[in-house]
Amino acid sequence: MRAGDTAERPEAPLAAGNFTVLPLDIPGPKLIAARRFGDHRGFFLETYSTRDFAALGITDAFVQDNHSLSAEPGTIRGLHVQRPPVAQAKLVRVLRGAVLDVAVDIRRSSPTFGRHVAVELSAANARQLYVPVGFAHGFCTLEPDTEVAYKVTAFYAPAEERSVLWNDPDLALPWPVAANAVRLSEKDRAAPRLRDLPAVFD
Repeated sequence: MRAGDTAERPEAPLAAGNFTVLPLDIPGPKLIAARRFGDHRGFFLETYSTRDFAALGITDAFVQDNHSLSAEPGTIRGLHVQRPPVAQAKLVRVLRGAVLDVAVDIRRSSPTFGRHVAVELSAANARQLYVPVGFAHGFCTLEPDTEVAYKVTAFYAPAEERSVLWNDPDLALPWPVAANAVRLSEKDRAAPRLRDLPAVFD
């Protein structure tokens, strides 16, 4: 893992089928590794199984798949979240390139409110991050022409979307890019700090 990745606990990881969950420092998000089968032709791997994910504690019904391309390294998308009743859990993976993927607990009643996990996802490591409801999500691209695909459990609802400032000093997120070099949308650049965001989740 790169510097800044959340350390994993030493207990044995949870496994089902061809998937293994690597526990993270806070409960909720799950880092999922998939077994890859390779030969002289290339490789094959499963990326999702309703049966096996249920055995791993992920029983969400995903209703929409999204796919983004970021041309330049240092592009940050996030931190995004949707309000109930259209709150989204996400299952994020990288098809090409690599990202530092971040999930921040924004549930005000949570003992881990304001804490985060940060993991590297790449086409090379084939890992996925499950981001449960109650977490704001974002990522920073580490390579050119990075493509990210993610499943969500609710349809996109622009009126219910909220954002948290990517470099909120209270969160101290380990982004691998300087503020003067980051590539952001105007919407993300204008996002509020978490302390100034009206409660999304109690």
